[in-house]
Amino acid sequence: MADFKQLTDAEFQKFSELIYANVGISMKPEKKELLNARLGKRLRICKINSFKEYYELINQPEQKQVEFINFLDSVSTNFTSFFREISHFEFLKSKVLPELLMRCGANSRELFFWSSASSSGEEPYTLAMILNDFRMLNPKFRYKILATDISTRVLALADRGVYAVEQTSKVPVEYLKKYFQKGRGASSGKVKVKDELRKQVNFQRFNLMHDFAWHNEMDVIFCRNVMIYFDRETQQSLVEKFYNSLASGGYLFIGHSESISSLKHKFIQVEATTYQKK
Repeated sequence: MADFKQLTDAEFQKFSELIYANVGISMKPEKKELLNARLGKRLRICKINSFKEYYELINQPEQKQVEFINFLDSVSTNFTSFFREISHFEFLKSKVLPELLMRCGANSRELFFWSSASSSGEEPYTLAMILNDFRMLNPKFRYKILATDISTRVLALADRGVYAVEQTSKVPVEYLKKYFQKGRGASSGKVKVKDELRKQVNFQRFNLMHDFAWHNEMDVIFCRNVMIYFDRETQQSLVEKFYNSLASGGYLFIGHSESISSLKHKFIQVEATTYQKK
């Protein structure tokens, strides 16, 4: 196979438009080298000699559920960690969960939590640990956790629930003992989320650009460090969809580096990067 050439400006523009149209991510010109490297890996795997040929491949109808998904996987950013931006989880424990229990616990209504960009699973598993501990103290507390991402690759990792020990450095010791199994032998240096916790999280592939056709209103939505990759128009649309999909009194958590203050919305800000639907 011949070495492929560098991504041209025209090719970068075409791929950027395709990415924006499908997942809402705005690829700025400075991301050209990053895209070149990531797509270059797909060219080698597919044994394709040019970006032009690859573009034609992923636009074939029969590739929409095959290589096109791999293409989207390759351009998505999936950095995350357990207990990332811990103040959100502290607010959840101290304020949100007691409030939801008081409002909905008497009639035992099941509560719905959504990690909308779950990546490799650290965020929804952190959520599951906190919710499970809260339920142990409040048996009437019932909940479901939905975890979604655009990337099938990271969803597969999340569903396995296997992590390097160093990835759990922020997990409190008592949670490590309660919710993780240490690997032995060939799995030494790794830990696995125990099945009882792993089964509490429903992982699904979902594109945030699509309509939110959930059967139940959400009570808490986490969408952290995602909107920074979207332009203002996409952010506006997404915030409106989050608001409409939340139950009255529900909460939206966004990343500490994000803000919706410049957008039109009906949320009430209750903490830094934490909003409530009144």
